Amino acid sequence: MTGASARPLQPVPQIRLYLDWLAQTQGRTFACFEDLHRWSVEDLDAFWRSIWEFDGIESQTRYTAVLDDEAMPGARWFDGAQVNYARHVFRHVAAADAAGQPAIIAIDERGANVTLSWDELRRQSAALALALRARGIAQGDRVAAYLPNTPAAVIGLLACASLGAIWTLCSPDMGTNAVLDRWRQTAPKALIAVDGVFYAGKALDRTAAVQELRAQLPSLESVFLITSGCATGAVPGVIDFATTLSRDDAAVTAFEPEWLPFDHPLWILYSSGTTGLPKAIVHGHGGVLVATAAGRLHFDLGPSYAPNNFGDRFHWYSASGWVMWNIQVGGLLSGTTICLFDGSPSGTKADPDWTRLWYFAARSGVTWFGAGAAFFASCRKAGIDVTCIPGVEQMRALGSTGSPLPPDVQRWGTAQFAQLGRPDIWWCNVSGGTEIAAAFMAGNPELPDTPGRLQCRHLGAAIDAWDEQGRPVVDEVGELVCTRPFPSMPLYFWGDTDGSRYHDSYFATWPGVWRHGDWLTIGSDGSCTISGRSDATINRHGVRMGTAEIYAAVEQLPQIDDVMMIDLETAQGDSQLILFVVPADGCVVDGAMETAIAAAIRTSLSPRFVPDRVIAAPGIPRTLSGKKQELPIKRLFAGWPVEKVVSPDATATPEVLPWYIEQARRWRQRMPDNCAGAVA
Repeated sequence: MTGASARPLQPVPQIRLYLDWLAQTQGRTFACFEDLHRWSVEDLDAFWRSIWEFDGIESQTRYTAVLDDEAMPGARWFDGAQVNYARHVFRHVAAADAAGQPAIIAIDERGANVTLSWDELRRQSAALALALRARGIAQGDRVAAYLPNTPAAVIGLLACASLGAIWTLCSPDMGTNAVLDRWRQTAPKALIAVDGVFYAGKALDRTAAVQELRAQLPSLESVFLITSGCATGAVPGVIDFATTLSRDDAAVTAFEPEWLPFDHPLWILYSSGTTGLPKAIVHGHGGVLVATAAGRLHFDLGPSYAPNNFGDRFHWYSASGWVMWNIQVGGLLSGTTICLFDGSPSGTKADPDWTRLWYFAARSGVTWFGAGAAFFASCRKAGIDVTCIPGVEQMRALGSTGSPLPPDVQRWGTAQFAQLGRPDIWWCNVSGGTEIAAAFMAGNPELPDTPGRLQCRHLGAAIDAWDEQGRPVVDEVGELVCTRPFPSMPLYFWGDTDGSRYHDSYFATWPGVWRHGDWLTIGSDGSCTISGRSDATINRHGVRMGTAEIYAAVEQLPQIDDVMMIDLETAQGDSQLILFVVPADGCVVDGAMETAIAAAIRTSLSPRFVPDRVIAAPGIPRTLSGKKQELPIKRLFAGWPVEKVVSPDATATPEVLPWYIEQARRWRQRMPDNCAGAVA
């Protein structure tokens, strides 16, 4: 761990460095974070200009205005500027290499370790970019990647960004049909794929999937293949990826990323696709650059080669198809070393071990450790003791997202680190989404700890909680809205020629106001709580409750492993509240468990939300990003056709879907009047 001995235990927060810079260069001072946030959303021009300057974003040409048109959708940012995501990453090469700090540390499930210097990352990205260009890839062409969370995916993104090609990535753990649902929309011209993966103790061949993708995508002209050692078959007529990256000549040395318009497309991300064709969400180079520059103040990421953050290493566990992969790679924009783990965070299903990821992080020297909230909850339920893992004490920050983090889980984690002499461990709970490739609510190391909540609203994000009349509310649950433009909002949806799908997804409820689809409570102290999706809310006798609050009350019971709740409206106008329960090992769903569930809900929330039925389930259906699929299951029970409700290829738990399909069929047979038929 180069430089670990010189690593500061607690660096000066990036947000403090930014505030000092504002005071010194502009004479701006703020009494508290809320004042800073208020300025950042009231004076968008001054705030985003300051982010551009503080981060040192480079442009070949001067921009004419920070925000030329504030319309949503359609806001135009930094008109006239020319930027490039890859160029912004590679500005760190000289300083980082001189300080001996790597760009990437990657370890897979079998323990294979790869470390890339910044210059080597630049060289390999340039070699791939030249190979793509030689095969006709130019600005605007789509390049698809079927890759796990490895350095190859990062290299592919940077190579495409260098050329102005548009990157579109799917994880090999997705079914072929789900991948085709995405790429048929975007018609990639080249494919970078792996012939196999190793996950949860098993080698998985992917040659048949790669051949199927090539056969079903007539737009493909070139296929680059990575040999994994896990394949049992072969893919003929491909270009060897390793050979491509080995090029090291004068042309590679001289290669530089192209200057591109601020709003030139960078990548295409996809919505979950659980209830229809996935939305193909296009983000631009400039929007991602500027939003990430502001985001690093909240994530507290600085250059790993700078004295203040010397030796910092950033890890966020993610499958490559989740937006958190993009967030993790975005650490390179800050000059931060990123640490990638390719594999199962818990070992095999037969013999789960929730210390796996912690050992990886300790071995890699990770100082900033992020994962989905479900990971931390699973660690607590498994009773792991991180204090027994040498090296974990070097961590200074823990991050959580994907679903609300229960307060008791956060307190458990804090207590673990307190035993390691780190009672000040900082939790950076964030919430945003694929739609913006950034956060709307995030952390701030200078604010008090807020277990189970998000410390603050993101700078530059005009976030409010609105009631049904469109009025802001505080200390009450409301719809999460963004009332002014944010730079990394989508440029458009691919194939949405008239913009109607984009408009209807976020702006149909309140014209010109982004409705995110989450229940949000903004506390009087500025902290935020997400209570689940507003389209999966529970309404009992006029009282609304987000499912996340119900889960927090129930999942703390030791006899419960996981739960999901749906509210089924009936033709008579009332509803049935159903709770699906996955019992912990050695436990059963019986009268005693139902009594414990009812008591937990009554005590924490209200008797109104005690379920009418408790049903033992083999598992809980989740999206590939770990979110519970309440709405698709609710629609199944309401009588929607299976093919219009959920695609097994777009879920992380396809093995449990047949059980829910059968339960829904039986439910409708037993109680036909309970099927209201329409679920919004």
